[in-house]
Amino acid sequence: MLSRLFPARETILASAIMLLLVIVASRFHGFVAPSNLANVFNDTAPLIILALGQTVVILTRCIDLSVAANLALTGMATAMINVALPGLPIPVIIAIAVMLGAIMGAINGVLVWKLAIPPIVVTLGTMTIFRGIIFLISDGKWVNSHEMSAAFTGFPRAAFLGLPVLSWTAIATVIIFAIMMARTPLGRSIFAVGGNPHAAVYTGINVGKTQFFAFVISGALAGLTGYLWVARYAVAYVDIAGGFELEVVAACVIGGISIAGGAGSVGGAVLGAIFLGVVKNALPVVNISPFWQLAISGSAILIAVAFNARAGRAKGRIILKTTEANS
Repeated sequence: MLSRLFPARETILASAIMLLLVIVASRFHGFVAPSNLANVFNDTAPLIILALGQTVVILTRCIDLSVAANLALTGMATAMINVALPGLPIPVIIAIAVMLGAIMGAINGVLVWKLAIPPIVVTLGTMTIFRGIIFLISDGKWVNSHEMSAAFTGFPRAAFLGLPVLSWTAIATVIIFAIMMARTPLGRSIFAVGGNPHAAVYTGINVGKTQFFAFVISGALAGLTGYLWVARYAVAYVDIAGGFELEVVAACVIGGISIAGGAGSVGGAVLGAIFLGVVKNALPVVNISPFWQLAISGSAILIAVAFNARAGRAKGRIILKTTEANS
């Protein structure tokens, strides 16, 4: 009963986060103050949103390496739109960001679905293309805070019940995804396609179309995050969020999302993102070089992958033993 309520992987990861907080608090008590933890969560909110989109893609046995480039292109596009039309309402800008991101995700999805190109090849290609488009539309120039309207930069920072809108957006995304993955046909199809695509076909699920929708969802969230990122930091440039796609994949893997597809949870992805967020914010506080973040993240990925492989072998042995017992 307890294992169903608190899965082992999520429990271990949550315990690791708590242990990390205790260790940091022993060096600097202020780190675990509620206000500072709220700031850490707010810093991690973009990673949480993108990790949820990446989770859906990975669960279908694909991967999206273009999410950071999607974020950057959408962020630059919305910043330039705001400069040209400073009076455009924020809900319209958000709708444009989500639509642009979804279109870029749909491009990935169509290439994977209709042309059967491996997802890693498709998204590596589109990642480069999206970055190139940013340079073309901006001519390599930055959009700075003094060019943006107060409403544009103020929205993600506006506080509601003690938390910025950026944090509330991440929380709402988590709730929506938890419901979608557990209660909707699309969520069940995503798990079915990743678990056994051949069996999914026999149940009437269109594998290619499911993967397409997974890319669209990931792209839409990347687009949303693009606006929130640029508005929060009040700057847009070509290399914004450079390399962030690797951090997104790391959050998913650390959170127990199986690269082989079909296994993982929304809670695991969120905890993986929070783990990386705590590491990123804690290292400077305890006077450890930020470069150690890469080593810690890499070690956590290796441990998570090893845990996945070990769990897979254990399940295989159980199936074999059951078969032998029945025969």
